[in-house]
Amino acid sequence: MSSIQVAAVESVGMTVAHMERSLEFYTTVLDFKQVFDVEVSGDEYDRLLGLSHTRLRVVRLQLGNEILELTEYLSTKGRPMPADSRSHDQWFQHLAIVVSNIEQACQRLEAYQVQQVSIDPQTIPESNPVSGGVKALYFQDPDGHRLELIEFPLDKGEAKWQQSNQLFLGIDHTAIVVFSIETSLQFYRDCLKLELKTQSKNSGTEQENLSKVQDAKVCVSSLKALTGLGIELLEYLKPCTGRPMPVNVQPNDVFHWQITIAVPDVAIVAQQLQSKGFFSASSKATVMPDLTLGFKRGILVRDPDGHGIRLIEK
Repeated sequence: MSSIQVAAVESVGMTVAHMERSLEFYTTVLDFKQVFDVEVSGDEYDRLLGLSHTRLRVVRLQLGNEILELTEYLSTKGRPMPADSRSHDQWFQHLAIVVSNIEQACQRLEAYQVQQVSIDPQTIPESNPVSGGVKALYFQDPDGHRLELIEFPLDKGEAKWQQSNQLFLGIDHTAIVVFSIETSLQFYRDCLKLELKTQSKNSGTEQENLSKVQDAKVCVSSLKALTGLGIELLEYLKPCTGRPMPVNVQPNDVFHWQITIAVPDVAIVAQQLQSKGFFSASSKATVMPDLTLGFKRGILVRDPDGHGIRLIEK
């Protein structure tokens, strides 16, 4: 497995039901900038996604140096976000959007009547050595995708988050709920060679109010590639009532997210992942018809909990 080296966590993507509605939300409320908009179809995209007769619109948005990719399926729509989704269900994934002032950012959300999950911003207690002093709030977009506002104190987070006076600064990480940290680390750390940066346990009133999960106790593992945003693994030690990923999740389902990771050789990485028993949504590495989406080969795989990972070769 030592031959695998992740070059970068390139972007995070999500499936949306109505592209124009989502664009209005992300560009108006959260100050993302649209940088790419294309429609694609054809056999190569069918193979990449494990679908048939695919026609999709892909829009990339940028905030700071980070990219969010939105995909609307114009052919066949998938399932909507479950209406009763909770922060400890295993299809949970969020983007942590860094802000310079979380109170002002919350005022923006309130002005646009954005649905919040957390009642108010929560400050992680100083007793937590990894996250003490960090302020955070959960909310959601029009499709029900969970998002997070996060404000770092001077002694936490990357230096770049302290170097701008803008309100919305960029994306620090994406977080996913997993059944077992140890099993997920076999995929992300041992197979994909992401570096494990920190581990901590979050609990108490602040965590309950943040996630809206009573008696929550969460083990958090943070990983990074050489470049790009981070990936957080969230294992809820309590309560143990989180539901698994819906059966047979497809890329056109609105609860489908995908983390795009650049690797030197997609076919080799996919083969080695499959040898370890990890499921691939694509039949094999797909050679793209052109560089419209910015890569020449790709494959969609699933982590142990069913979260989508798009491996690309540039």
